[in-house]
Amino acid sequence: MIRRLLVADRGEIARRVFATCRLVGIETVAVYSDVDTDAPHVNEADYAVHLEGNTPATTYLEQHALIAAAKRAGANAVHPGNGVLAEDPEFAAAVVDAGMIWVGPPAATLRTLHRKTETKKLVAEAKVPVLPSFTDPDTVPGFPVLIKPDAGIGGAGMRVVRDAATLAEAVASTRREVDGDVFCEPYVPNVRHIEVPILADAMGAVVPFGERECSVQRRYQKIVEETPSPAVDAALREDLCRAAIVAVRALGFVGAGAVEFLLDADGDFWFLELTPTLQTDHAVTECTSGYDLVRLQLLVAEGGSLPMPGPPPIRGHAIEVRICAEDPAYAWLPSAGTLHRFAVPDVAGSFRPLPQPGLRLDSGVADGSVTGMHHDPMLAKLIAWAPSRQEAARMLASALARAQLHGVVTNRDLLVRTLRHHSFRAGDIDTGFLDRHPEVFAPLLSSVDAVRLSCLASALAGAADRRASAPVLSSLPSGWRNVPSGSQTAVYDGPTGPVEVGYRMNRHGELAGWWVRSVDPEELDLAGLGQEPVDEHPPIVVVSARRDRVVLNVQGIRLAVLVHRVGDVSYVDSPEGSVTLREISRFPLPAPEAAESSLIAPLPGAVRRVLVVPGQRVRAGELLLTLEAMKLEHPVHAPSAGVVASLPVHPGAEVDTGELLAVLDPE
Repeated sequence: MIRRLLVADRGEIARRVFATCRLVGIETVAVYSDVDTDAPHVNEADYAVHLEGNTPATTYLEQHALIAAAKRAGANAVHPGNGVLAEDPEFAAAVVDAGMIWVGPPAATLRTLHRKTETKKLVAEAKVPVLPSFTDPDTVPGFPVLIKPDAGIGGAGMRVVRDAATLAEAVASTRREVDGDVFCEPYVPNVRHIEVPILADAMGAVVPFGERECSVQRRYQKIVEETPSPAVDAALREDLCRAAIVAVRALGFVGAGAVEFLLDADGDFWFLELTPTLQTDHAVTECTSGYDLVRLQLLVAEGGSLPMPGPPPIRGHAIEVRICAEDPAYAWLPSAGTLHRFAVPDVAGSFRPLPQPGLRLDSGVADGSVTGMHHDPMLAKLIAWAPSRQEAARMLASALARAQLHGVVTNRDLLVRTLRHHSFRAGDIDTGFLDRHPEVFAPLLSSVDAVRLSCLASALAGAADRRASAPVLSSLPSGWRNVPSGSQTAVYDGPTGPVEVGYRMNRHGELAGWWVRSVDPEELDLAGLGQEPVDEHPPIVVVSARRDRVVLNVQGIRLAVLVHRVGDVSYVDSPEGSVTLREISRFPLPAPEAAESSLIAPLPGAVRRVLVVPGQRVRAGELLLTLEAMKLEHPVHAPSAGVVASLPVHPGAEVDTGELLAVLDPE
């Protein structure tokens, strides 16, 4: 029996496992790095052990330290989470050798699954459809092909090659990137990514839980998942589940996992891999099945048998989105910083199956959490469960649009636009959905009028804040002057550059006129602001203006705008969408000028590869170095031809946003 369980992971998955442990009476142990001292998963555990350092390699992936932590805390079982350790046969064996229960498949099975080509071979022998694999580039019979690492998770190193001329170099480059063997398989375009979640016990029972649609992806990683799939009928579901059971038994798998398939428009499918973890999207399966999959996973680890005779019926429809700290509009650039506010409205529950349809939030963060460069950018999973797919999509999009996500850039707007897109609503999705629909990358708050109203609300809230904190005459209305013709102005750095916001109040404190206009950054003269334009915007009535909430009456329609100010930054949320505005000081301090042709870090990260040396001549667009942040590699290219004049960084160096990476002397 499991008495005390250590979870060798962090964030959302650790909190998820702890929630079930509390329900079934198992004591919990968390581990944490230096920066995670006050993380939610640490505060929720019964015991917590510090792992000195910050990088994953020295903390959450350091196997000896994890096993030592489990022993120190008196744990008799280890749950690996759902990351790299969950698939590591050496870690599984080390846990068992230390006399503890391993919550996962046996080490022998993990060794087989660790090699994708070996896994595919065994599954093919069991008569499950698989795509052919080619380990020698010279034997590839046709194109396009997909290069994949033979080991690894998360889509790292995968790339499409469309002709023989570039294949050899692409294979060599991928081998260097993943530091291991790779193989090629035919690239099938316009396919769906379907997975069948399964649980298997040591007595030979294998139970599939329907299928999950995981086709909306970025960089081969899922961001929207749902069950059931809009493309799978009862007959196809039976075929997929039968193939999953055969694959599981052929591989000798025991535990919780998912059998992944590619599905084309004709209903043909091919086995991809068996992922031996409780995957991030397990919550949608819990909603539609009613089962606590973590509880079943722990039951199997204790040697128990599954309590159901076969697949449970599917109840309604569930859709999940992954809220990540990244900017889809800028090549999915990760965003690091303090999460000043993280609030999603109308959440019915977290970390457990819901008793009735509603919203479920499984979050790894809270107000004040810091997102750093060392870990995955996912902040939380938001799940909507409803009687129908249309209801679930509408519920989920609405909650996301009204969420307050302040402090870091997120993919929220893209998720909302995806859920509201007519092709998604029609079920017309596959792994190329985002490539075919660049319109979903636009911000939600794209209307010029809506942006202007948000800017006005921010200026009014700022004035109200100053009046409320004024040491004298704080009872006067915001913006009041003894000369009614005078105007109040503020300048913000907005989503499209600097804007000036101006307004006039009459003697009764009522809004007499207002305007928002773009300001040329090259001609920004803050001392000379306030000249009113000829074309003021339509009249608006300010119903109320507080430091955190402004209510406007726009041509007979009331609109409430929430404003959250942190320092000189205002986070403005309205029913139209959200915008971040940074107030520009009238008297800014002089900033140091960067040398011409300087390349600076676009985000905090660690320098992974440096491919040039000082004095080297480079071409425009040539790869100079790469940064690793939030488990992704980001290239830094030469903006023009030139000579590398300075290179102050080296592999392994950690850099902050804006730090100098290299200087080029242009030709």
